[in-house]
Amino acid sequence: MAVQEPGIVDLIRGALADAQDLIRSEVALAKVELRQEVRRLQVGVAAFAGAAVAVVVGVLMLLTAVALAISQGFGWPMWAGFGIVTVLTFGAAIALVYVGRRRFAARQAMPLTVDTMKENATWIRARTS
Repeated sequence: MAVQEPGIVDLIRGALADAQDLIRSEVALAKVELRQEVRRLQVGVAAFAGAAVAVVVGVLMLLTAVALAISQGFGWPMWAGFGIVTVLTFGAAIALVYVGRRRFAARQAMPLTVDTMKENATWIRARTS
């Protein structure tokens, strides 16, 4: 009995099935990477929110320092109390902003999807040439 070779229709069906599987796999990978990106961005947003809270707290502390400096009269110049509290609070805010910026700029977006799409394009070019 002779082995029957697949016809052109069977080859096209197989190629379409392979293409569908490839697209499904790419979509699944993109979904996973998007979830990871969202989690990573949440940390950066939380750091910026922390910086905003630190600024608000800094303003409150600054006002408290004014009230205490006036009422208790440490004998220090008024600017010394303002300066110490302001420098410490804004230093914390700057540190939180730095952490937030590093989180946002840490990575390329969806690196696995980009890499596999490049590999797929190379594979397709090799098959079609």
